[in-house]
Amino acid sequence: MTFAAQELRLISALVVILGLGLFLALPFVLSIGSVVFLPVVTALILTIVLSPLADRLSALGLPNVLASLAALLVMLAVIVLAAMLILQPAINLFDSLPAIVDRLGERFADLQRQFYWLGEANRQIAEITGDKSREVVVATPSMIEQFAYATPSVVLETLLTFLMAFFMVEARVRMRRRLLLERSDFGASIKAARVIREVQDRVAAYILTVTWINAGVGVIVALGAWALGLEAPVMWGGLAAILNFLPYIGPLTMVGLLALFGVGTADTVFVGIIPAAAYLALHAVESNAITPSILGKRFTMNPVMILIALSYFTWIWGVLGALLSVPILLTLTAFFDHVGRPNLVGFLFGEPLFGDPVTGEPTDDIPDPRPE
Repeated sequence: MTFAAQELRLISALVVILGLGLFLALPFVLSIGSVVFLPVVTALILTIVLSPLADRLSALGLPNVLASLAALLVMLAVIVLAAMLILQPAINLFDSLPAIVDRLGERFADLQRQFYWLGEANRQIAEITGDKSREVVVATPSMIEQFAYATPSVVLETLLTFLMAFFMVEARVRMRRRLLLERSDFGASIKAARVIREVQDRVAAYILTVTWINAGVGVIVALGAWALGLEAPVMWGGLAAILNFLPYIGPLTMVGLLALFGVGTADTVFVGIIPAAAYLALHAVESNAITPSILGKRFTMNPVMILIALSYFTWIWGVLGALLSVPILLTLTAFFDHVGRPNLVGFLFGEPLFGDPVTGEPTDDIPDPRPE
């Protein structure tokens, strides 16, 4: 028994080492192969989200192919509508951008004159220490050149993503049938079906609920922008709704945009920061009271894990990775809830890697308390 326990612990240690190595190496692989991996991961998330809608359309009598296509078209219509709500007012507002930039320059010049003594002290310290810094200017492609280079790749990845999402949604029924009927162990089939159902229900319900909450935030922000006299209030409401999908980073970005636009258009700095302050108060109420009460404990995730996932996937795939970070984290959480989470902390103190951290009993023997 002692030899078997030592052998099991050695294998578990190898599993932990391999898992850490995979975690560290995976960003480089996914980043280099983003043209391949990013459409696949995005299509998987879209499949999880759109499968319940396709199931309901199929239950109404539509063929599976038409139900899958209709679900995808509904999502595309929502994306196009959101883009129109934001892009059209933004284009109209673009003409006033030079005046806003000039006003911001004047504001910052006033602040610089007020803190002139600080810059003078810094210059004197540099002269005393003999620090003579040199400015290095690196020639980079213009924004138009970068956009022209990136457009073909973005269009190709978008087409691949939607095509894969359609075929994955269309093949969902066959995949479920194979999981149930082509397994040699009936218990494994039931467990696989339960995992797929839990992942799909949890991720789809989370995204749908958060979408409704963010839409409400967008409506309130649009009404507030209209009441405060900001230009293009619909655009500000759409930006608030979309950026609210990014935990922590999105609301901070929205506060910064409102502050810059407010200071650049208002007569005084105090009046200019009112929209940003009002949005910050709204976000504090929404994130600390409304969203937790609606989502409940089922969707509660550790904020540290959210920030790790956000930085991890943003580093790999940029803005799209940031949008996918929470759904990916929620998918992995639902998956490990059924398969079993590794007890990494307890493993350092001699407990089994997969098992109950108190008794050390395998978690597979614990019955599922939820009703079928």
